Amino acid sequence: MDVKQRIRVLAHEAGFDVTGFAKPELPEQARVGLAQFLALGHHGEMGWMESRSEMRASPALIWPDVKSVIVLGQNYSPASNPMALLNQKDTGVISAYAQGDDYHDVIKKKLKALAHAIARELGGDARVYVDTAPVMEKPLAEQAGLGWQGKHTCIVSREYGSWLFLGEIFTSLDIPPDAPATESCGTCTRCLDICPTQAFTGARQLDARKCISYLTIEHKSHIPQEFRKAIGNRIYGCDDCLAVCPWNKFAQTSNESAYHPREALKAPLLAELVQLDDAAFRELFRKSPVKRIGRDRFVRNVLIAIGNSGDSAMINTISSLLNDPSPLVRGACIWALSQLANALEYAKIRDIHLPLETDAEIINEWKAA
Repeated sequence: MDVKQRIRVLAHEAGFDVTGFAKPELPEQARVGLAQFLALGHHGEMGWMESRSEMRASPALIWPDVKSVIVLGQNYSPASNPMALLNQKDTGVISAYAQGDDYHDVIKKKLKALAHAIARELGGDARVYVDTAPVMEKPLAEQAGLGWQGKHTCIVSREYGSWLFLGEIFTSLDIPPDAPATESCGTCTRCLDICPTQAFTGARQLDARKCISYLTIEHKSHIPQEFRKAIGNRIYGCDDCLAVCPWNKFAQTSNESAYHPREALKAPLLAELVQLDDAAFRELFRKSPVKRIGRDRFVRNVLIAIGNSGDSAMINTISSLLNDPSPLVRGACIWALSQLANALEYAKIRDIHLPLETDAEIINEWKAA
């Protein structure tokens, strides 16, 4: 058994569904694409993408001893259509990848175990990464033959569609690379056409500042008004462009139990989520990727969804949040009330829940919201 075959066997035993090998270098088009993305400001508040862009464009700069990159993929294909609940306005929709345990923790543990197994049998030093460090995972996955970068910018696999988590092992072993995957999207533009906020400026060109995943996860301040209605009831991430990919028809539901949705996160009620305090938020999202955005940003998202629900019965549920300690929550609450209550109703609510001395602050928040 040669080195690559043995590593594939070890990777399968560690729980990975697909393994490929690449050199620690990126094609010119990936480097140019990154430079254009940053120059246009499409990364928004993700300053970490720009601050280490040189390393991101040149994997060998991350670890000088690297000679090969082992790229691993794990299937997280959901059992049901992630878009099925978009019309249930009393329910919040959480991206399929975030309904179970945090994949970073799951995959990193597997990567470390695999790296140790490779070192024991084949020698060499190694470093492991899973959406950490300035690693351009998708171009490396394409170079390693795991799949191609679809028009929605994510990896598309013939076997697993758009549902692959990625991880990498940088190794000092010199391993022959696999053939890169060839693009097989053809003339299909379903992923581009479905985007609620029209975040794609072209095939494989995303303006993250308009993307619902970015807005609900990475964006730290008030969500721009122009995108709030389009967000609908999506409260963490968005799967639309992934879910409509025709290649998903070949994907089988993930057999990794850690990625199976928790019962409480399958169809959570907005009326319950909006009442979470910090302790309850942390408990509900323990070991979940949702936890990292914090209670205030999450409740902001829930309030946007409530504002889009059209359910005036929610007015009483959220009115007390006008007194919330977080300006982010207060601002989102103002917007939600503006969608559900008329001006007279809002004035009455404000008189009940807000002392007069806060009027100026609330007016400013209304403008910001």
